[in-house]
Amino acid sequence: MRRLRRPSRGLLATTAATVLALTASGCVTVHGERELLPAATKAEAAQALEDFTDAYNKADKAYDPALDAGRVTGPLGAINQAGLKSRAVTSPGGNPNHHPLELTDANFALPKKAGWPRWFVADTDSNRDTDQGPGDNRWLLVFVRNGAEQLWEVAYLAILPPNEIPEFATDADGLAEPVAVDSARLAVAPKDLGRRYASFLGGGEQGPFTAGAHTTAWREQRQKAAKRAGLATQYIDQATDTGDFAPLALATRDGGALVFFATRYFERQTAAQGYRPKVSTDVKPLMTGEVKNTVTKEWVSSQAALVKPAGADRDGVTITGRLQGVTAAKGS
Repeated sequence: MRRLRRPSRGLLATTAATVLALTASGCVTVHGERELLPAATKAEAAQALEDFTDAYNKADKAYDPALDAGRVTGPLGAINQAGLKSRAVTSPGGNPNHHPLELTDANFALPKKAGWPRWFVADTDSNRDTDQGPGDNRWLLVFVRNGAEQLWEVAYLAILPPNEIPEFATDADGLAEPVAVDSARLAVAPKDLGRRYASFLGGGEQGPFTAGAHTTAWREQRQKAAKRAGLATQYIDQATDTGDFAPLALATRDGGALVFFATRYFERQTAAQGYRPKVSTDVKPLMTGEVKNTVTKEWVSSQAALVKPAGADRDGVTITGRLQGVTAAKGS
């Protein structure tokens, strides 16, 4: 079985659980922030997934970012909210082609950890694949919650084929094992992935990354775009790894981990004298400034990566999925 098993087949809350300990005087003391607790029960996770899907569909139907703003955060939130903001301008009457998102057959990877934030992964089937067959891609949604009074929000989304979803390590209770961001057990610590990925895309050494669509091919595509006649394109990549953009990792049974991490990059296009770069209709609503001969687009990109155990100096990191979107633009 490639994913966590669940009692029955079916993108994306933990209660403020506390542990009570009797003191010597017989009084009760709360130690919930120090105890290892499941991120959520399966019922709570299922409810969070239902709440997300409901909010997502309302926002998509109306093209109103306010309708799911409380259910998305981090890189997915930045991409989702910018996209809805743009489409609210280009299609002010709402989405004429709205087709409700359905997320079914959910498996939940529920890590056990102390304190906040708490998080879990929902591995689901969606109705957005074109073939609708048994080989459909799976949607992996990473839910985060920063306190007992907050809603569960989806920070990351990865869309992967079933054979690229690893088998997660679990304990005797079936709970998943989170990997610390500074862990030395992996070929690259999760906290370093964004920085090293940005360095690689900017022309640095390939280092731990395997060749593929989101590494070597993506860098080659950029290099070709930079050489188009009459239009110079430059890229600046940055790690984005704080707050709800922080990397999150689950241990896999092979000793490695599946890591979700985010980056941000700027794409600057400068036209030859006497010309202006073209700006697409979906980017215009996100623009500030006036386009004279330069457009700078700000992109947020989230990645899912399979990271091997420590000791793998080469090909230790495989980027299996990448989701990106323009979140702002500036003309000059």
